[in-house]
Amino acid sequence: MADITSILSAAYKSNVLNTARSNSKYVAVDPTLYQGDWNGKYANGKSFNVSVLNVDGFRAKVHYQSEGVSKYQEVLIKDNSFRVGDTKFTLTAQGKAQIKNVVTDAASGQTYLDTAYATQSS
Repeated sequence: MADITSILSAAYKSNVLNTARSNSKYVAVDPTLYQGDWNGKYANGKSFNVSVLNVDGFRAKVHYQSEGVSKYQEVLIKDNSFRVGDTKFTLTAQGKAQIKNVVTDAASGQTYLDTAYATQSS
């Protein structure tokens, strides 16, 4: 039987690669849809925060934070989503987003995909 984490990891990587090959162009987005703080919790109870600042056209500055992990990055918004390191943010509706995070288990070295939902608080 195939290892479930390997399957999830391969599916995630495949999906990310397909998204990266999108033929759509970068277009300016409505800053109010993205800008602000986004909060949520993963299934294991770990909370996270995504702060989106300085949205200008299709560019933004993002800070992702979740229990010991802190990432700052300038991002490009395309097809309602952007990536910060191993984390993908996808706007699903006004004030709601899906967060997918690739996590590596320190003990086994296995990777798995954490999916959660966030709500915009400001």
